Amino acid sequence: MEDEGDVGLSRDEAENRPWEGPNLALEEKLYRVRYEVDPDHPHIKVDQKRCSSCSKRVCTFICPAGVYTESPSHPGQIQVRHENCLECGTCKVACGCEGIIWDYPNGGMGVRYRFG
Repeated sequence: MEDEGDVGLSRDEAENRPWEGPNLALEEKLYRVRYEVDPDHPHIKVDQKRCSSCSKRVCTFICPAGVYTESPSHPGQIQVRHENCLECGTCKVACGCEGIIWDYPNGGMGVRYRFG
């Protein structure tokens, strides 16, 4: 569900729009989070061999930001959308197959939260 009020807004304008709480779609909430990508040090890696033997696929529904999805083109593999990660670590704790290798991003990289 897209808010037509965001059409034509720049990223900064959308981020600084007043908070509308639960009325925002997940995608819009994630769009407001700043994330500095570190191409030399991805903080999430997936061991596809371990994931392919996992029948529960907990990561695909436990992550509050929807980082993990099953690959439509490679059955049994997990796709990772690093840019959505909120660095909560839920995936690492919940993964019973130990297929997720999660580390904190390097200093100055990763999520930059806004307070207030």
